[in-house]
Amino acid sequence: MRVSRHTKFLRTVAVLVGWSLVALSAPSMAAEYTGRPDNYLAILKRLAPGDTLWLAPGTYRYGLPIHRLSGTEEAPIAISGIPGRERPVFLARRGANTVSLVDSAHIVVRNLVLDGRNLIADAVKAEGHAAFAHHITLENLLIVNHGIDQSIVGISTKCPSWGWVIRGNVILGAGTGLYLGDSDGRAPFVAGLIEHNVVRDTIGYNLQIKHQIGRPRLAGMPIGDSETVIRHNVFSKANNASTGPRARPNLLVGHWPPEGPGVNDRYLIYGNFFYDNPSGEPLFQGEGNVALYNNAFVNPSGSAILIQPHRGLPREIYVFHNTVVARDAGLVVRGVAPGHAPVVAGNAVFAGEPIFGLDGEGNLDLPYAEAAQHLRAPFAAPPHLDVSPLDALRLSSDTLPERLRRLPEATMDYDGLPRKAGTVGAFAYRPEGRPLALEGGPDGSPRRTAGP
Repeated sequence: MRVSRHTKFLRTVAVLVGWSLVALSAPSMAAEYTGRPDNYLAILKRLAPGDTLWLAPGTYRYGLPIHRLSGTEEAPIAISGIPGRERPVFLARRGANTVSLVDSAHIVVRNLVLDGRNLIADAVKAEGHAAFAHHITLENLLIVNHGIDQSIVGISTKCPSWGWVIRGNVILGAGTGLYLGDSDGRAPFVAGLIEHNVVRDTIGYNLQIKHQIGRPRLAGMPIGDSETVIRHNVFSKANNASTGPRARPNLLVGHWPPEGPGVNDRYLIYGNFFYDNPSGEPLFQGEGNVALYNNAFVNPSGSAILIQPHRGLPREIYVFHNTVVARDAGLVVRGVAPGHAPVVAGNAVFAGEPIFGLDGEGNLDLPYAEAAQHLRAPFAAPPHLDVSPLDALRLSSDTLPERLRRLPEATMDYDGLPRKAGTVGAFAYRPEGRPLALEGGPDGSPRRTAGP
C-alpha cells in the first residue's frame, strides 16, 4: 500500500513531538566542571542540581559564596578539591566569610583548606541575614589560622539550619571551633550529624550548639521528633584556652524548644574523646534532652561532665557507659526539670569528686589517684594515654534499661566492640590496650585502632 506524502509528514511530526516529550520529561544530565582560581566564581553561579565543580590545586583569594544555590536530595551540588591531589587553599579576606552560605540547600563542600590568615573572618558561615541553609555537607576541610579572637569561628550557623553533615574535618586553634545556632535562640540547628572531626586548641568552645526558643515555620524544616548526633570526634582544649569570664567547656549543648515542634528532640553524643580543659570549665556541659554514652573523658586540669541548667533545664538525661578520669569533679547532675528522673549507669568514674548529685548506684566511682590501679595509662599524655581497663570492669548486675540498649551503638564499646553484660566504662577489655591520640587520620577523622 502506498503512503501519501501527507501521511509521511504527519508521522515524522509525531516522532519529533515524541522525542521532544521524552527530552522534556527526562532529567537533565549532571555536568562536571574544573575550576581554577581565575574562573571558578563564574562556574559557581551556573551550577545546577547534580553538578560537580572540581577545584584544581592552587590559591583561591575570593572566597566561596554559595548564595541562592540549591541541589536536590537525589542530586546535590558538589564543590570539591580533586581526590589524590593537593587540596585547594582558600585565603580569608577582610570583611567577608570565606565559605558563605545564603538561602542554599543540598550542597556538598569537601577537600579544601581554609586559611584564616588571622583576619576577622569565619571559615564557614551560614549568614545571619539568610532565611535558611539546609542539607549542607562539610567534609574533609582543614581549617587553620582563625584564632585572632575568641569570636572567630571555624564553622558557624546564624540562620535556621537543618540536615547538616559535618564530617572528617580538622579545626586547629580557632577562636571557637563550631558555633551552631545564634545567641538569642532564634536560629535553630536541627537534625545534624557531626562525626569524625578533630577540634583542638580553641580559645573558646570546641563546639557549642545553642539553645532554641522555638521552631520557625519553614518549608522542609523538621517538625517531628529529631536527633542531632555527635559521634566519634576528638575535642581538646589542652592549649590556648581562655580563662576567667571567657572560659568555656569543650562541648556545650543547649536546650530544645520548651514547647511545640522540637520539644522532644534530643542529642545522641557517643564514641567521642574529650581531653583537657585548663580554663576551669568542664569537658562537657549539657541541658535539655541528652543521651551521653560510650565516651572517654580525660581532664588532668579540672572537671569532666556537668549536667545543669544553662538557658533552660535538663529534662531527659541518660549518661551511661562513659570512662571518666578527672582531677576535680567527675560527673555532676543537678537542676533536672520536675517529673524527669535522670538515668546514670554503667560509668567508670575516677575523679577528685567522682559522682555528685546522685547515689552512684550502678556506677564505678573511685578517687582520681586510683585510676592507675584499674586503667592502663590514665595519667600519660596522648598519644600514650590509655584509659582502657587492665581487666574487665564489672558490677554485680547490668543496670542499663532496655530503652537505652536500643540507642545506636549502645551495646557496643567506644570502638564498636561487643560489650559484655555488667561491664562499666567506655572500653571493652582487650589484651593489647587502647591508646588515645589527638591527631587526625589522613581523612581528618580520629585515629582508631581496629578491633581484634
